[in-house]
Amino acid sequence: MEIFPDLMNSTFSNAKTGFEISLGLTGVLSLWLGFMKIGEQGGVVRGLSRFIGPLFNRLFPELPKNHPVFGTIMMNLSANMLGLDNAATPMGLKAMGQLQEENKSKDTASNAQIMFLVLNTSGLTIIPVSIMVYRAQFGAANPADIFIPILLATFFSTLAGILSVAFVQKIKLWDNVILSYLGGLTAIVCGLIYWLSTLPKDQIKSISLVGSNVILFSIIIVFLLAAIRKKVNVYDAFIDGAKEGFQIAIKIIPYLVAILVAIGLFRTSGAMDFIVGGIKSLFVYFNLDARFVDALPTALMKPLSGSGARGMMLELFSNPDFGVDSFAAKIASTVQGATDTTFYIIAVYFGSVGIKKTRHAIGCGLIADLAGIIASIVIGYMFFG
Repeated sequence: MEIFPDLMNSTFSNAKTGFEISLGLTGVLSLWLGFMKIGEQGGVVRGLSRFIGPLFNRLFPELPKNHPVFGTIMMNLSANMLGLDNAATPMGLKAMGQLQEENKSKDTASNAQIMFLVLNTSGLTIIPVSIMVYRAQFGAANPADIFIPILLATFFSTLAGILSVAFVQKIKLWDNVILSYLGGLTAIVCGLIYWLSTLPKDQIKSISLVGSNVILFSIIIVFLLAAIRKKVNVYDAFIDGAKEGFQIAIKIIPYLVAILVAIGLFRTSGAMDFIVGGIKSLFVYFNLDARFVDALPTALMKPLSGSGARGMMLELFSNPDFGVDSFAAKIASTVQGATDTTFYIIAVYFGSVGIKKTRHAIGCGLIADLAGIIASIVIGYMFFG
């Protein structure tokens, strides 16, 4: 009978958490959307749109050519790649608002919005700073040893997301422009992997931490200089953008509370333990290697809640039966960095513009998540098994 009080406590606790997250986002959204407005008026965002336009014109065929949103999307994805969550979310919400302006059915997700959302849920990450920091805090022998596995797994996750959306939306991927951009990105990723693999682990961590913050600060400086060059009133532009950030933060509260309460009930009810236990029993029955199953709570929670998945990962780190350098902990670390939180992103991004009919967004997002999880397990056996 204790389950019912636990369920009710979970409901109230997660409702409070949803509100606190939204409240915490208010300052960050106001700050970054203020800078985004400066970048827009300074012409930086439009310049990015022209650069990435040829590729995005094909991935987002519904939008006008070289639409200004392409620059915002590029900045959002770049922030995600660098692990800059505080910058990625505001830019993503700004992009979703711009896409909503082109959406003819305001309560239904457009093809362009779904493609953008799945690109986010795939969680393409080049520098997983936070995970390396957590591993260092728990005394990992080599905190950065999950760097290359995460980079490979997140790349497959993103590729699966793009392919699934392209299949549903009938986007022709065998196009010279698409192949050139994706091929170029693949070459850059492989080159980065090779270069970083030649460096000591401690140096990789230092480059990740310093590089991410230098890039972030450089973006702010470029925005300001571009605006000054065009004689933009920087203060007024910042205030206009900050007001948008505050309004968005208030708007997402009910959507965020709803999804977090549902996730909390799923965890507290014991459904996750039941699923994980069943999978482990199945692998043991067939005499298969079931070591990865101990990392499945992180994998199953990842599409539902980023903080929940992080909590599952940290539980493995602190568990004396496993520890931060155990096989299961390294698999969990790779999963944590390989994909993003599908249901959270859908709740926040679609909720910010009032989208209620998600169409194939959830399905394609989960395909990207599943690809990232499977890749994490397979690559984990290659690197750590």
